[in-house]
Amino acid sequence: MAAACPSRDVLRRLTGRWGMLVLWTLAAGPQRFSGLRRHIGGVSERMLAQTLQGLESDGMVLRRDFGTVPPHVEYELTPLGQEAAARVGALLGWIEDRLPQIASNWSRP
Repeated sequence: MAAACPSRDVLRRLTGRWGMLVLWTLAAGPQRFSGLRRHIGGVSERMLAQTLQGLESDGMVLRRDFGTVPPHVEYELTPLGQEAAARVGALLGWIEDRLPQIASNWSRP
């Protein structure tokens, strides 16, 4: 809980607006950048690149460059990323299951 604890940076990257969606999408298997962007509606190219770089620096995502022209790069989860994605998936599943109950509170004063 300390303000300077490095775990806060990891938590921010995992639970940020895009981190969870990237992990969940990659849980289905390797994806190219453009495929990720299409699958995750609303994410800008810049934000997706930043999110992938952060998750890669934490050891959650592996970037594979095939060294071809035109460039072919794929992203996939590492074993650590697969573990995180399973936990993210549980939370996302709970949110979907409870969304009607959660949404019923939005109109309350």
